[in-house]
Amino acid sequence: MSGAGTKLILVVDDEVPLLRIMREALTASIRCEVDTSPKPEYGFELALRKHYDLFIFDFQMPMIDGAMLFFLIGKVYQHSQPPRELPPLLLVSGRGDEKRAQELLKEPGVAGLLAKPFSILRLIEKITACVPGIQPVG
Repeated sequence: MSGAGTKLILVVDDEVPLLRIMREALTASIRCEVDTSPKPEYGFELALRKHYDLFIFDFQMPMIDGAMLFFLIGKVYQHSQPPRELPPLLLVSGRGDEKRAQELLKEPGVAGLLAKPFSILRLIEKITACVPGIQPVG
């Protein structure tokens, strides 16, 4: 994991302006480093290279949705030597009431679902609930 007190978060969302806002808001509010990618395949590569404390993936993305991305990373982590622990996943979705999104909340590792548009405060509340020991800035 990352340095004492500083958590490492990976955000994958195909909306680039949202990525920028999330990164700025999170680094300003909580002690964390945030990696972002609008491309699930690059997010996948990052997840294999680094050890994250939390994944925040968009539920709706072209090609690979956030749930599938999480599942694929989980498979690789399971088969790595030694097996790696999968961080919790916070899904963000423009369609939070969608049946599949609700079903995903029952999956192991899926810690929450945040419907878009969401306030940064709500995002930080969710992150704080998902990542024990995350520290506010200041």
